[in-house]
Amino acid sequence: MNEIVAALEQVFREKGRGEVEMPPKPGIHPQEDSSIRAMLAYIPSLNTAGVKWISGYGRNYIAGLPNINGLIILNDPKTGVPKAIMDCTWITAMRTGAATAVAAKYLAKKDSKTLGIIACGRLGRTNVRALLNTFKLERVYAYDIDFQRAKIFAKEVQEWCPAEVIPVRTVKRAVEELDIVVTSGPIVDKPEPPIKAAWLKPGSFGCALDFDASFEPKAFSQAQLLVTDDIPQFEYFRGTGYFKQTPEPHLDLGKLVAEPKRRRRNPATRTMSIQLGIGILDIAVGKLVYDRALEMDDIGTELPF
Repeated sequence: MNEIVAALEQVFREKGRGEVEMPPKPGIHPQEDSSIRAMLAYIPSLNTAGVKWISGYGRNYIAGLPNINGLIILNDPKTGVPKAIMDCTWITAMRTGAATAVAAKYLAKKDSKTLGIIACGRLGRTNVRALLNTFKLERVYAYDIDFQRAKIFAKEVQEWCPAEVIPVRTVKRAVEELDIVVTSGPIVDKPEPPIKAAWLKPGSFGCALDFDASFEPKAFSQAQLLVTDDIPQFEYFRGTGYFKQTPEPHLDLGKLVAEPKRRRRNPATRTMSIQLGIGILDIAVGKLVYDRALEMDDIGTELPF
C-alpha cells in the first residue's frame, strides 16, 4: 500500500501540472443503480497507456456478487499494441484507498486519530489500510446497513489494524465528532443521503467515494474547502444527473498536490473531497503490477497478439 500511495501522489502531481492525458469516463446504464464505464489514461512519465472497463452494480449483493467487476488493458504507447490484460478488482480497491490517503494528507488534520467508515466492503478495508499509512489512528468506527457486516468487518480488520475497530449500529455514531469520515456505499440514481452536515465537526475531513449518495448537499456546501479528483469529470457527471445540489468544487486534487501552498492551514477548517475515481490511478497501479509480474517468471499467461 505504501508503494501505491507514493505512486498515486506522484501521478496526481503530474495531473496538476497538465502532464497526463485523461478524458472523463463515459458510461452506459443497463440496469437501475448500475453503470459500465470506460476509463482511459496516458501517463508519459510511466511510458504507459490503457483503459479500465469496469461495471458498478449496487444491487449485486442480492445475488451474492461483488459490486465492482472489470478488466484493465495496458497498451504500448509507441505502437498501440496491447501489453497486458488484468482483473481490475484488486487494483480498484487498492488505488481507491490510496487516493483517499493522498487527499487526506493534504486536507485532513495531521494529528487525526479517529476514522469513520460508512459501508463495510472491500473499499472500507483498503481505506483503513491506506489511512494507517498516513495517520496514527486510535479508533475506527464501522457502519453498514447490515450490522452483521459491520461486525465481521471489525473482527477481520482488527487482526491487522493497530487502532481499535468498533462496529456501530447508527450512521451518526460513525460520523459525529470524528476526524475523518469515508463513505463507500453504492452509487445510486436517486440518493437519499443519511449523513447530516451538522454531524461533521470543525476541522474534520469527509471523503465521498460514492458520489452524492451519503453526504447531504449541505455537508458539501458548508465545507470551507471542497476538492474533487477531476473537475471536468465532476461537470460531466453533473450533466448526467448527479450532484444536482452539490456546489462547484473549489479545487482539483491534482492542483492541490502540485501546489502544496494550497493545503489547509487552519485546523478548524472543515474539508471534503469527492473522489469520482479517475483512470490515471488505475493505469498507474496497473503498470506497477505489470512491472512486478515481469520480474517473476511464474506470474501470468503469455497470449498470442
